[in-house]
Amino acid sequence: MKSMYAYIREAWKRPYEGFVGELMWQRLQKWRREPAVVRIERPTRLDRARSLGYKAKKGIIVVRVRIRRGGRRATRPNKGRKSKGLAVNKRTPKKNLQWIAEERANRRYPNMEVLNSYWVGEDGRYKWFEVILVDRDHPAIKTDKQLFWVSSKKGRVYRGLTSAGRKARGLRRKGRGAEKVRPSYRANFRKKSR
Repeated sequence: MKSMYAYIREAWKRPYEGFVGELMWQRLQKWRREPAVVRIERPTRLDRARSLGYKAKKGIIVVRVRIRRGGRRATRPNKGRKSKGLAVNKRTPKKNLQWIAEERANRRYPNMEVLNSYWVGEDGRYKWFEVILVDRDHPAIKTDKQLFWVSSKKGRVYRGLTSAGRKARGLRRKGRGAEKVRPSYRANFRKKSR
């Protein structure tokens, strides 16, 4: 017999079909009018949030963050280039959008640490992520067997230590072809140049 979470997970595998698709269409209309960072009462995807460490207890909050999709545009230089060397379009940030969303959530709530985040929707212009934040000084967190380690961490998201940050840094790869990613690109480059 399946659990409730299994049914939720199954429904979110194809989010544009079935009842999740209908709800998504209504949600996106509402979310577009909201501010870029909004604290929410409960997670939209309970199964995903729980698997990433969310608990319905004091000291833990969930924030929905809206991020503009796509690459970046640079200022167009007005002289001294061949037109192919302008490098105006197709400039992408080195961080993925999820990592940027986590950082923005943490800037809004500086006394908290980012535990993790997950995708909840997108349209042609924006992507939405829900970010789980933990209050590192809350007594309920300090006495929690699974989350007490957060109390000793500070600025995880800015150092690229969250799951999205590690992915953007290339740390999901191991072995051949990934020799230069550890401990970081910069550290590896400095090691070689000494």
